[in-house]
Order: sequence, then C-alpha cells, then structure tokens
Amino acid sequence: MLKSLRFLVVIIMLGIFVPKAALIAEGSTEVNDASLELVQDHATPDDHEPQDSHGTKDDGHGEVEGEHHGAPPGWTVIPFVLLLGMIATGPLFYEHFWHKNYPLIAVSLATLVVIYYLFALHDTHAPVHALAEYVQFIALLSSLYIASGGIMINVDKKATPMANVGLLVVGAIISNLIGTTGASMLLIRPFIRLNKGRIRPYHIIFFIFMVSNIGGALTPIGDPPLFLGFLKGVPFMWTLTQNILPWAVALLILSVLFYFFDARNKDLDLDLEPEVQFTNKTTIVGSKNFLWLAIIIGAVFIDPNVIDGVPAIIYDGQKFSFIREIIMLSVGFLSFKFADKKAIDGNEFNFEPIREVAFIFVGIFGTMMPALALVSEFAQSPSGADLIGPNSLYWGTGILSGFLDNAPTYLNFLAAALASQGGDISVIANVQDYAAGGVYPDSVINLMAIAVGAVFFGAMTYIGNGPNFMVKSIAEQTGIHMPSFFGYILRYSIPILLPIFFVIWLIFFVF
Repeated sequence: MLKSLRFLVVIIMLGIFVPKAALIAEGSTEVNDASLELVQDHATPDDHEPQDSHGTKDDGHGEVEGEHHGAPPGWTVIPFVLLLGMIATGPLFYEHFWHKNYPLIAVSLATLVVIYYLFALHDTHAPVHALAEYVQFIALLSSLYIASGGIMINVDKKATPMANVGLLVVGAIISNLIGTTGASMLLIRPFIRLNKGRIRPYHIIFFIFMVSNIGGALTPIGDPPLFLGFLKGVPFMWTLTQNILPWAVALLILSVLFYFFDARNKDLDLDLEPEVQFTNKTTIVGSKNFLWLAIIIGAVFIDPNVIDGVPAIIYDGQKFSFIREIIMLSVGFLSFKFADKKAIDGNEFNFEPIREVAFIFVGIFGTMMPALALVSEFAQSPSGADLIGPNSLYWGTGILSGFLDNAPTYLNFLAAALASQGGDISVIANVQDYAAGGVYPDSVINLMAIAVGAVFFGAMTYIGNGPNFMVKSIAEQTGIHMPSFFGYILRYSIPILLPIFFVIWLIFFVF
C-alpha cells in the first residue's frame, strides 16, 4: 500500500511540479526504448542480433535502427498546462476573447510543441503518432455526431425522476453497443427535450457521468482505451466479465444520487402547471440514419494491425491505414446529405460543437506529448515499475485519464505493468497471457485497475473523454448555463465521483 501511495504521489508531482522545476533547471534524462512507445507496435528484437546498451538493433554498419531520443525536458509541458489553464479560465474570465480565438490558441500551442520535437529533438516519431491518433479520434467523433444529428427521438412522457433515471441507464447500456460518443450524441437531445423547461446543469453532468463515460466500460466498442486494449490482444469479452461488477455498482450509486437530485427539483412538479396529456410513446424521425451509425461502428474494426490484407503504410513498426477514417468521414457526409430535414431541424443541428471539439483537441493531442512521455519514462523505469500494483495503477491511470487523453494513458500504464514483469505490450501473446492470468502474478486485477481507472475517471473533467466536451457544447447551444471547467470539477466531480471511485477501489482492489 505504501509503495502504491508513493507511486501515486510521484505521478501527481510529475503533472503539477514538472513545469515549475523546469524553470529552475533545464535538464533531460535519457530514456529507454520503451519509454516513448506511446501507442505503437514494435517487433521484439531478436536475441541473436547485436544490440547497443539501450536494446536497439545494430544493423552491422554502425547504424542503430529504431534509435529513440531522450525524454523531452520538463519545461515542454508548459504549453499543455497553459492550454488546460485557458480552457478552464477562458469561458469564465475572458469569454469573448476565448470564443473568438480558441482555434488559434490551440493550434499555435500545438505547433510550438511539434516544432520543438521536429527541430530540437529531431523526433518525428511522437508527432506522427499523435497526428494519426488525432485523425482516428476526430473521424470517429465527427461521423457519429453528424449521423446521430439526423435522428430525432421524441419521448412523450412525464419528466419524472424515475423516467430520467431510466433514460440514463438505457443510455449507459447502449454505450457498449455504439460507443460512449454514439450514445451521447444519439440521446443528449432527447434527454434535454424530455426535461424541456426544467433542465438544469446537473442533468447534463449526470448524463456525462453515466452515458458519456462509465456506461461504456463493458465492451471494447464502449470507450477508446478499451478498444486499443482489444487491438493489443485483450480478448473482446474480457471487459464484460471483469468490469461488469464495478460498472453496476458505480451506475447504481449514480442512479440513486441522480434520483435524489431530481426529486428535489421543484420544477419537475407538473402539478403546479396546467394538466398535460402524455401518450407515453417514443417516436423516431430519421431512423434510416441508424444504418449509417452501423456502418461507422463496423468500420471501427478495419484495422491493418488486426486484419491482414488491409492496405497500409508501415511506419516505425506499426501499420497505418486511413481507410477506416475515410469510410467514417464519407458516411458522415452522406448521412448529412441524405438526412431527414425534419430531424435535422428538430435537433437544431449545427456544426459548432464538433468544430469546438476539433480545435480544442488539436491543442490537447499536440501539447500532451511531453507529459505522456515523462509519465511513461517514470512508469517504465526500475523505480516506477517497482511501485506498480492495482492500487497505484487504478489511481495513477485514473487521475491522468481525467486530464490527458485516456487512450494513450491506458496503453502507457499497460506497457509499464507488462514491462515490470518481463512482458512486452507489442507482443499480442504477452497481452493475452496478461489478461488471462496465471503467467503474470496479479495481472488480471492489474489490468482491471487500468481499464476501470481509464474509463471511469474520464468523467472527472470536460476533457477527460471526447464526448464530454461535445455534450457540454450541445447543452450550451440550447441555452443551458453549464459550469466552468473548475466549477465542473469542484461542484460535481470531486464531491460526487471521487467518493464513488473510492468505494469502487475499496471493494474491488483493496478487500
């Protein structure tokens, strides 16, 4: 337990104090090959091939293949911290300037970091992978957003606390079939319409908690980190069998809390209004767009690293093919072009929410590279690996997933956990053995801690998971005054989610 707490303290200090320490002394430490391998596959070096002291191959001519650069200096995380600070304070203190200039700010900060990587570190590896991840991320989000915008669901039912809980639970289940992004985009507008005239920020916050994050913990389709784990070798059904109990406990607690919040909302007392007749029917306009959604979900599995024969470009040991992303974007275009106009108008559909997400996450993907590299370096170092266990993996993966993209965070901690026991994340058989248990001590509970931490803690901030920001933006478009970045954390995440996550930790990882 003490080792786990030490590990957690170091992780937090890396995130908070590295920028400050860098102002005092600029220095970088050398990092082993694995430390900058954020989300890529690599061939395992042949034991009989000559290697240098860092484990890289020597081609016999004095050249080293796959040589990696030292970790970036600590001060390079300043643009990331600055971007997070502006996301948090911009809408609160300088709203006009922020809304007018956030695209320029996000792109400029990302560009600074990328330029430093290319021309100072001479490292094309991290920027290329960050770009590939961003293209995959935004293609999925934008196509799901556009396709779901052509589906208008109307629930003609009294907006009781129990009706709201039912919709949230259904949304959490659907998240495992069409992803948290798909479920969020499909149901956020019906949820707002169901509570028309009575909607409050807490409705949207609990929607983010339950549908946009925790709900998608049961299948690889549900959330991006679980899908990346599936591509690395975690069996498809593993997430269902291992995560279902934490998933059920968390959703049960959140459902009870939401019911308590909603029952206290006096605006929900329809007896104070003229009697309204409800048909208790659900109608769907634009149902043909469900076919477009199915195509998008099917395209998710077109991955050249999993399916042989998919045309791809091999870069740094990993296959890249953007056929999947081309299909998704094409489907997005076609689904909008042929959408039912009544559904588009009824949803008050526009492109501003996805535009905001696209620019904000350009900045996040570009500037978070040094932060991930420094965390990865420590996690895979001997001192960091010695501290790895289910407690530190749960809290470490979780806390960082709230502020960094949870997909590479998941892979970094999985790589560190495997490396600490002699495994290699780039070897599918190693990952399969790790998920199965038996070969690696405590591997099942360690992997469960990583998976639950990455998915659940994505709800801690607006930027912890892609759908969070989109749901917030859609809500604000309808006139709902959402809490600020800090308001979300201080008023909702910390007092509501942290106690629940603490209970989950005690039940499943301590006792």
